[in-house]
Amino acid sequence: MARERDRALPHEPITWLKEAGFGALRIPRDKGSWGVSLPQLFGLLSELAEADANLPQALRGHFAFVEDRLNQPDSAERDRWFGRFVEGDLVGNGWTEIGPVALGDVNTRVTPLERGWSLSGEKFYSTGTLFADWIDVFARRNDTQGDVIALVSTHQPSVQREDDWDGFGQRLTGSGTTRFNEAFVEQAHLFDFADRFRYQTSFYQHVLLASLAGIGRAVARDATQGVRARSRMYSHGNASVSRQDAQVLQVVGEISSLAFAVEATLLRATHSLQEAYEAHTSDDETLLTECNVLAEAEAGQAQVMASELVPRAATLLFNALGASDTRLSKALDRHWRNARTLASHNPVIYKARDVGNWRVNGVPPTSVWQIGNAREPERHGARA
Repeated sequence: MARERDRALPHEPITWLKEAGFGALRIPRDKGSWGVSLPQLFGLLSELAEADANLPQALRGHFAFVEDRLNQPDSAERDRWFGRFVEGDLVGNGWTEIGPVALGDVNTRVTPLERGWSLSGEKFYSTGTLFADWIDVFARRNDTQGDVIALVSTHQPSVQREDDWDGFGQRLTGSGTTRFNEAFVEQAHLFDFADRFRYQTSFYQHVLLASLAGIGRAVARDATQGVRARSRMYSHGNASVSRQDAQVLQVVGEISSLAFAVEATLLRATHSLQEAYEAHTSDDETLLTECNVLAEAEAGQAQVMASELVPRAATLLFNALGASDTRLSKALDRHWRNARTLASHNPVIYKARDVGNWRVNGVPPTSVWQIGNAREPERHGARA
């Protein structure tokens, strides 16, 4: 709460998580860590979000890159990445560009060098980079024009990170600007984007869903504690204290039920995601497609639910409390602001449309997409 009020980045909590091995949760036991399942991972992320909704989102790019490595064939290079994660290294995100970038294009480029690559460009919404040792950067090769992922170390002066994210919610995720000025990328740290793990969009969405579920848990907690401790009462209320007022208790029950529904929906959706992961080694293309389509569709359905219910719970919170609970010192408004910000990712209106199109027409949900400026339509006709 104090960090939210003072806009203090969560460097210390991130350090605690690194020291506890949190970033290595998915690394297999025989590779030195816990080997948790995806339902277990997202359950833990929702618990973390109850404490601070910024933290799971700040780790979103990290867990996605870990997942990508888990989906690759066993190799010495993959083991080196696993070792870095077990030691506490974190990965940030550098995919989205703003400004003069056309839809479908990317301005960030990598140029081949004798012993590696040179990376130049600028990213925004680069979530988690302020806390990261590496950045997962979406770029394009200057030699072949192929789309790639470059893993660039943040421990070089040619990588500049700014805390200039000015959204009204999720203020502490480190989602600002990152600039690369001929940053060095090792030869082995460039990957074809086409080889990225297939359920990546659903995975990214699940981190946001876990964050929303955690906010719901936090709202239910604060409603319960606030009503239990409240001594002020209205003359036209239904009891001498709020904790015995039937209407106030009803509000707390509604908030708790909304939070419960969102968490249950998240956990249900994680099982199809786990199935997509387990199928990734299969040679059965029909099975792979079915698993990945279901994971994407269920993530979309869960987003539609969570985007509606958690902001509603955060608003209902103030029906159970009083005007004094709107004071900045209590920072209870953070729940709605954070939830609304999370719900603005991957526009929910398109998720609902995709789910409907899948159900009615059998069209798979969109699994890979980009954002950018609309291209000017070509103009046809006689010249003046």
